[in-house]
Amino acid sequence: MSVMEPQPRFRNAATSNLGISRLERWWFRRRLRHILCLADFERFAKRVLPKPIFGYVAGAAETNASYDDNFRAFREIGFVHRSLVNVSGRTTRTSLMGREHALPFGIAPMGVSALTAYRGDIRLASAARRAGIPMVISASGLIALEAIAEINPDVWYQAYMPPDPASIHALVERVARAGIQTLVVTVDSAVVPSRENNVRTGYKTPIRPDLRLLWQGATHPEWSLCTFLRTIRRHGMPHFEHAGAERGVALVAKNVERDFSGREHLDWEDIRRIRQQWGGKLVLKGIMAVEDARKAESLGVDGIIVSNHGGRQLDGDVSPLRVLPDIAAAVGLDVMIDSGFRRGSDVLKALALGAKFVFVGRPFNYAAAVAGEAGVDHAISLLATEVHRNLGMLGINSLEEMTADRLYFLPRVS
Repeated sequence: MSVMEPQPRFRNAATSNLGISRLERWWFRRRLRHILCLADFERFAKRVLPKPIFGYVAGAAETNASYDDNFRAFREIGFVHRSLVNVSGRTTRTSLMGREHALPFGIAPMGVSALTAYRGDIRLASAARRAGIPMVISASGLIALEAIAEINPDVWYQAYMPPDPASIHALVERVARAGIQTLVVTVDSAVVPSRENNVRTGYKTPIRPDLRLLWQGATHPEWSLCTFLRTIRRHGMPHFEHAGAERGVALVAKNVERDFSGREHLDWEDIRRIRQQWGGKLVLKGIMAVEDARKAESLGVDGIIVSNHGGRQLDGDVSPLRVLPDIAAAVGLDVMIDSGFRRGSDVLKALALGAKFVFVGRPFNYAAAVAGEAGVDHAISLLATEVHRNLGMLGINSLEEMTADRLYFLPRVS
């Protein structure tokens, strides 16, 4: 992927198999001209998506304290640039767990992405493949992991592990059979969080048609026609396809919450067994304490993602950026991070504090909702351009040069 000033991009070959019309291509191109940064996608997505669907993606836990601190932490760090450095040969390439990537960021796992954009997981995986970056399949996805891996063999799979060892073993076997080489175990979701925002915006699990939902569909025709009804017509009622070893229940099933509960008993012994069974790369997502990072390393985990789940789990969890330096200094494995990243400058701040890699979630979800695969291409290009441009302005030629001495810590902001 070449890094240059961002331009709206559309890949006819990549999207024609998903039934994209000429009208949609024209509309997407027109819309993308007005999107200059990742934050712009959220504004457009709010118009396109029904209120319950947008609220599910945008929302966080309880008072939004964790969500807000994710952004506040970035504002408390500034840069110290160097001048008169020849930066004509600068590169954004990086190495992660023994593999080269074109950019220092990837696409985080996001549930029900096929409900926000038609075949959303396929859109994300295809764009990630072209850009040379990892995309992580969410356990709460509506398209089978095998189908996504066929589109992009380099995808990772993120699991909410079942509650018993036999079910865990079967799920890990399924992921291995799909040819996926990196397994991500989310460890910060033993208990289902308080999602007051879902109640306030009308998002329900299971989804139940009612007058309010019908009104939202009628007032958001682009989503209704191009995402929801197209999905029903071509693929039937969406199911949770890979929360476990077998296909899960339908999105409208009464017992849908069964597939995403009962994890209170998961512990380090489960991680030990998974490490013994899984021959590929193993990553733990949701680490926030030095002690847990050290424990993960002692069990032979290949990498960790420092994360507060985008502010969607424990309200009051501090920003991962605040604990990142201590964690990175405490372990020798590859440390990654997510939660709250919106700018290339955010990515570089995390790298300077010890992260090897960054994952970005909601903006890519919004991008797919706003302009399909072209939107994801454009979002990746925008963020890549910001990283590349900022390296030049900082007087840096490689990501390895992005160290803590390039940062200035500002007073805490409210």
